[in-house]
Amino acid sequence: MTKMKLYEEEHFVDSTKSVWNYSLLNDENIENFKNGTLYNAYHFFGSHQLTVLNSTGFYFAVWAPNATQVSVVGEFNKWNKKQYPLFVRLDKSGIWEGFIPNFKKGDTYKFYIKGFKGVEIFKADPYANYAELRPATASIAWHENYKWQDAGWMKKRKKANALTAPWSVYEVHLGSWQRPIPTDEESFNTYLQLKERLVPYVKEMGFTHVELMPVMEFPFDGSWGYQGTGYFAPTSRFGTPEEFKELIDAFHAADIGVVLDWVPSHFPNDAHGLYMFDGTHTYEYADMRKGYHPDWNSYIFNYKRGEVKSFLISSARYWFDKFHIDGIRVDAVSSILRLDYSRTEGQWEPNEFGSNGNIEAIAFIKDFNETIYRDFPDVQTIAEEATDWPKISKPTTEGGLGFGMKWMMGWMHDTLDYFKFDPLLRKHHQNKFSFSMMYYYDENFMLPLSHDEVVHGKSPMIYKMPGDEWQKFANLRLLYTYMFTHPGAKLLFMGNEFGQTNEWNYKTELSWELLKFDCHAQLQQCVKDLNILYKTLPALHQLQFNQKGFEWVDLNHRDESVIAYLRKCKYKKDSVLVILNMTPVIRKNWKIRIKGKAVWKEIF
Repeated sequence: MTKMKLYEEEHFVDSTKSVWNYSLLNDENIENFKNGTLYNAYHFFGSHQLTVLNSTGFYFAVWAPNATQVSVVGEFNKWNKKQYPLFVRLDKSGIWEGFIPNFKKGDTYKFYIKGFKGVEIFKADPYANYAELRPATASIAWHENYKWQDAGWMKKRKKANALTAPWSVYEVHLGSWQRPIPTDEESFNTYLQLKERLVPYVKEMGFTHVELMPVMEFPFDGSWGYQGTGYFAPTSRFGTPEEFKELIDAFHAADIGVVLDWVPSHFPNDAHGLYMFDGTHTYEYADMRKGYHPDWNSYIFNYKRGEVKSFLISSARYWFDKFHIDGIRVDAVSSILRLDYSRTEGQWEPNEFGSNGNIEAIAFIKDFNETIYRDFPDVQTIAEEATDWPKISKPTTEGGLGFGMKWMMGWMHDTLDYFKFDPLLRKHHQNKFSFSMMYYYDENFMLPLSHDEVVHGKSPMIYKMPGDEWQKFANLRLLYTYMFTHPGAKLLFMGNEFGQTNEWNYKTELSWELLKFDCHAQLQQCVKDLNILYKTLPALHQLQFNQKGFEWVDLNHRDESVIAYLRKCKYKKDSVLVILNMTPVIRKNWKIRIKGKAVWKEIF
């Protein structure tokens, strides 16, 4: 037996055994983990390559509070349940841990768990940094020391103010943006190929940011990543964790920020995942009125449990810390906040105050936002939240939830409804067009035309527009012009920029061949030009979340459907006048009454 000191605690290693009783966790770590405040749990849980007593191997730690036995198994030991047993801590934390000498990087493994009532389970590591390519489900022991090249970007990011800077986001599903073989479901560009192809395209189009639909490991392609099993692992579909970092580095070198989709609202019931992790409801609520999502056939995290809070907030923090991301978009926030989400009377139970808010989930969201902005003050957290829940993007010190921005779903629905009307009928629906400014300043809004609007029979953007082919493209150019000159950040899903003619299909790439037709190429050029305007004209972004940045100029020509507004910044001379003709009728010698500048120059 060899006595060691680590984190001011004594540990005893028996070097004659296959697993050494060794720990990275001290009493303070354990207490924070149980209280939901261990925000860097990825430093301690999962698998970590270490050298102990001159032996290099991997340390393992997993939380399985109702287990009676836990061991590390895999191809490396022919799935022997007894050979590498982990030690349970005596502090009743439910943590099992140990060091396995000579365990190698690249070895696949799972945890064998003998759990509640003797149930035997094989689970992937919840904190794994890398996983096998589906349909295989094991975790991969991994260790890397990537050398980042983005110091200039990170320094620039610190000086920027996201709420006064342009945010034009290109939303991408990495598996179907382009494919080496366009119609082959198994043909993916790697992270390194995407570095060579996607990064230059986003740069050329003028977007300031890219948002990647979930890249955290997930088993089923058809979930688009929204049913995840690997909260600390970029999917192996496209390569290794280092290669994903290289892709992010390349975006930063091109002055493009990276936003990741993150799904703390639910997880699937795959046998190797979090569901019933140790034979009991470890990560999810036991009461299925709170613990099950009927819409997605998935399970809801138990936000009341400190260990689950530590897991989730550590997951978000991990991507900022280790992958240098610039923002995180939180999926399905409405379903996190509301106990009655997608439930009818009798299917949910009110909270202790008799209302529909999930009190511990609200506390979790506030804690998440406070932690991220404390540790990474120059990034953005963005809520996908579709209801009228107040103060989503207001600071927690003001009673808000603390997000930096919120998707403006009302704007999206009203705008698409308005543009679907025959132009000659739009005069009857002008209020639907102008209504967004009635509530715009309630939140810091991002205007989304996302993947959700071009699937499940909703039709691609171009076919939401009325009229013949010429009118459809003219309408879509008009819609995008309105979007880019309306206050707020912008988000456009891939393919929308050139008029994709099919609904998005994750199994095939976008229809790039359409760009040989002038109407599609001209639409793409229009979006490129709008990005340039948005980035270079201070009036279009400097006060985009400030009431001083917008003024209606003319809403009184309903019959002609000509609408005008002013975008303003700190200097009056840089104001931008926007005049939108919502019909195909040409208006000559049109007069606009406006105070301020006497001479105006047409720029678009």
